[in-house]
Order: sequence, then structure tokens, then C-alpha cells
Amino acid sequence: MAKALIVVDVQNDFCPGGTLAVPEGDAVVDVLNAYARDFVAAGAIVVATRDWHPTDTRHFQQFGGIWPVHCVQDTPGAAFHPNLTLPEGTLVLSKGAHPEADGYSGFEARTAEGVSLLEILQKRGVSDVYVGGLATDYCVKATVLDARKNGFRAVLLRNAVRGVNLQPWDSEQAIAAMVQAGADVSDG
Repeated sequence: MAKALIVVDVQNDFCPGGTLAVPEGDAVVDVLNAYARDFVAAGAIVVATRDWHPTDTRHFQQFGGIWPVHCVQDTPGAAFHPNLTLPEGTLVLSKGAHPEADGYSGFEARTAEGVSLLEILQKRGVSDVYVGGLATDYCVKATVLDARKNGFRAVLLRNAVRGVNLQPWDSEQAIAAMVQAGADVSDG
């Protein structure tokens, strides 16, 4: 049973000071760094997804979406948090790069060469994915639900996620939806 760690969208714009800051979003950085070290030491792969929006996308409020401008391609806000230490060999995949795409799920992400997360996981024989990052109630949730839909055992790393929580209960509802879909939850 091969395993993969999926680090979801730990980018500057989702951390304190960013244009779409997740409360305490930077609190996941050290936790995910430790997971990444452990996964690499165990011979597992590490994948990092990132929002990678064009300047004009239906995802943003000014074009009909619900979100402020964030994680625009090649801007400082789209960069990974400066203290996130992605191990050598980490696969970086981008999502939301098309003007008509929201790009919530890591399973919508692709490498620079166009390879999807699903293709990577299948090619490497991964059966179990462990998911942490930002935000619990949107991109993490979508990634976990798609992992389940694609037949993977999915484990939410609860100590390595934080939510936007447009409503105070959004993250708890998201976790309940992931569990209902068959995901496991680990507190570390």
C-alpha cells in the first residue's frame, strides 16, 4: 500500500496578511513540514497543490465569483508560505488556472507538463492519501471527497488544516461530509 501526502494550497494569500487569509492559516506550516519529513523518510511521495488563477477568472468577485482576488499566477500571493519546507522531489500541481475554473479540488490540478494528480497517484500505485492544508471547508474538502470518489483511502490530517469559515460551523460540516464519504480523520 503506497501512501502520498497531499499538501493543499499553503500559499501566502491564504495565510495571515494575504488577500484571502484563513484564520491561523500559517499554523499548519510546521505540522505539514513534519509530516512531509516523515512521509519522505518512509519512501512516500509528497504532492503540493496550489491555486494558480489568471487575473481574469469567474472565480473572483469582480467577474461574478464569491472570492476576492487571490493566488494570481506568478505573484507573491500565489507563492507557497516562506516557511513551508517542501522536500526535494515534491510534485507541484496547479489548479484554477483556466478563467472558467474554480479549481477547488487537488484532483483538478496538473503539473506544468499537464499530468493530473490522479494519473500521478495511479502510476505510483498509491492507495492511501493523507491530506492537509488550506482551507478545510473548500479545497481540502474537495480534494478528500474526490480522493474517495476515485477509490483512494483518504485520511484528513485534522491537526494540519484550517478553514475559511464564512459561517462559524463550515469546517465542522466539511469534516462531517468527508467522514460521511468514508474518509478517516487523524489528529496526528
